[in-house]
Amino acid sequence: MRTPLGQVRGLGAARSGTGHFWLQRLTAVSNLLLSIVFVSVLISLAGDSHAAVTATLSNPVIAILMLLFVISATVHMRIGMQVIIEDYVHAELPKLLALMANTFFAIAMGLSAVFALLKISFGV
Repeated sequence: MRTPLGQVRGLGAARSGTGHFWLQRLTAVSNLLLSIVFVSVLISLAGDSHAAVTATLSNPVIAILMLLFVISATVHMRIGMQVIIEDYVHAELPKLLALMANTFFAIAMGLSAVFALLKISFGV
């Protein structure tokens, strides 16, 4: 026999809240660090030619850091919007549609950015 508190400890109403909570915090910290790298690369490329920008983004270290930034920011964006939708959209069908649209939008934006970075990085 378990007490009611023991049955729900570590679980939210949807039984997965702690995972989203920690993933949101993890992506927030990674966004903080990767944003510094992103902004510093952006500042260093200001005013450079297209060839110089392409050469910089072709560097494997820079390309990997940019890809990590895109992935982390996209995941963070999707989770943040999901929390807002779950908190403020109360009807079930609009909530479901908004959550689906949020996921599809995040995937589309993330894949578009990853594709563009990989295309520049590999020089295709």
